[in-house]
Amino acid sequence: MTTQDAERAAMDRALIIARNGPRGVNPQVGAVILSPSGDVLAEGWHRGAGTNHAEVDALSKLPAGGARGATAVVTLEPCNHRGRTGPCSEALIAAGVARVVYAVDDPNPAAGGGAERLAEAGVEVVAGVERAAGEELLASWSETTRLGRPHVTVKWAQSLDGRAAAADGTSRWITGPDARADVHRRRAAADAIVVGTGTVLADDPSLTARDERGALRDTQPQPVVIGRSETPADAAIRRHPKPPLFYADHDLAGVLADLRERGIQRVFVEGGPTLASAFLRAGLVDEVLAYVAPVLLGGERLAVTDIGVTTIGAAQRLDVASVQTLGDDLLITLLTRGAPISASTSTGRAALDPPLVDHKGAR
Repeated sequence: MTTQDAERAAMDRALIIARNGPRGVNPQVGAVILSPSGDVLAEGWHRGAGTNHAEVDALSKLPAGGARGATAVVTLEPCNHRGRTGPCSEALIAAGVARVVYAVDDPNPAAGGGAERLAEAGVEVVAGVERAAGEELLASWSETTRLGRPHVTVKWAQSLDGRAAAADGTSRWITGPDARADVHRRRAAADAIVVGTGTVLADDPSLTARDERGALRDTQPQPVVIGRSETPADAAIRRHPKPPLFYADHDLAGVLADLRERGIQRVFVEGGPTLASAFLRAGLVDEVLAYVAPVLLGGERLAVTDIGVTTIGAAQRLDVASVQTLGDDLLITLLTRGAPISASTSTGRAALDPPLVDHKGAR
């Protein structure tokens, strides 16, 4: 096996073991230490905030001097800053590592620069090995780092004429089983699912992710409820596999900041017109999923209410990412362009308490 083959095999292994670490504020990172002849000497991964980074975890499994002349293969550029732990670049230099191979540059300006520091110390550095796989591993964390908050997807289901419910408030089911199954798959892929207290009181949703047979999926989102109204003791959400988080504060930006500190990277907002509109009005939405059924309802129960637009020039324009057929329904996926609709609403505060009968596509 050539040196290049050994390093790629080590990177493949590092990408696998990186997933042993928790998804959260810090990235999932894996590291493998190779001898000059290409044999695996040690491996490690990051186990969460305050613990050794992957490189140091791997180095700790070697005797003193055991990494001298070795190659460190890492999924993310070694950090060059001191937080709860010291810089990985300095640890690698002190260990006598001769070569560092990594997949992805660190997007965090506070932590980046490790490659330059290593090169300054005479360590050979190779970047971009298995970059695509590394970027896929770190996609959610990288976006959270760039945004300074979790990625937010707002989902709603609507009739062709933009209604979330009929005039009497009934909404089950606007969309068909294929659309509802798609929602459950997306719930399972999210770190948190967010609703308002109005939805909890009106619909009593369980907010679980279930498979086609109705059984709970192995992966469940963290349920989150926003609003000042009390959630009943016997509410279905209280029987969720994960204890729900409750926020009486209507500062949506503050809620997202707290969720990020808890390790939440992807938020799925499924709370109906009031909550969806509040996130849109605050400019805190990255992606919209609009499930459109070929039915007409008429009336006033719109899928989106006041989002701060008073004239056509202030309209929030979205980019269509895809259009997908799900049974008789359409799923339109749209990306926002990153700016609040109006400066006056960019703080993320909104009134969320008025109870609405909100269609969420699945219970």
